[in-house]
Amino acid sequence: MSKTAPPVLNPTKRDSFRFWTAVSIRFSDQDPLGHINNVAYAAYIEAARTMFLGGLLNAKKHPNIDFVLASVKIDYLKEAHYPGIIDVGAHLVRIGKKSITTGYGAFLGDQCIATSESINVFFDTKSRCTVAIPDDVQGALLADPLQKDRAHHYSRNY
Repeated sequence: MSKTAPPVLNPTKRDSFRFWTAVSIRFSDQDPLGHINNVAYAAYIEAARTMFLGGLLNAKKHPNIDFVLASVKIDYLKEAHYPGIIDVGAHLVRIGKKSITTGYGAFLGDQCIATSESINVFFDTKSRCTVAIPDDVQGALLADPLQKDRAHHYSRNY
């Protein structure tokens, strides 16, 4: 398998994404200042991350392999208000031997209101030790780092 790096993309631009998750802003996402609280953004990014990564691992092909969130960083660019729909784009930023870094852009209409990066580490669920990313998963991510050709289906190994 030829290993190439994913393209460098600007997470503040809509055209950097092909994989999208729409998330409703809830009334309870507001803080006393009337804008969406920072914790809500983490939930919006989480929704996109689980949709983007859920389904990469096949439980029959990769029993006892899963991944955990090791790091998440969010940059808040503009405030947002209830009601509305946040569109969160996701793409691959980096792929390592045992981890992947994914990037996100949260958009309200055409305005990017937040960007994020997260690192997920692959591990064996029985030994609780980190493991290398399976070759087929790594190949699928490198072949389509925007995951534009993957169906929006969520699945996990449990």
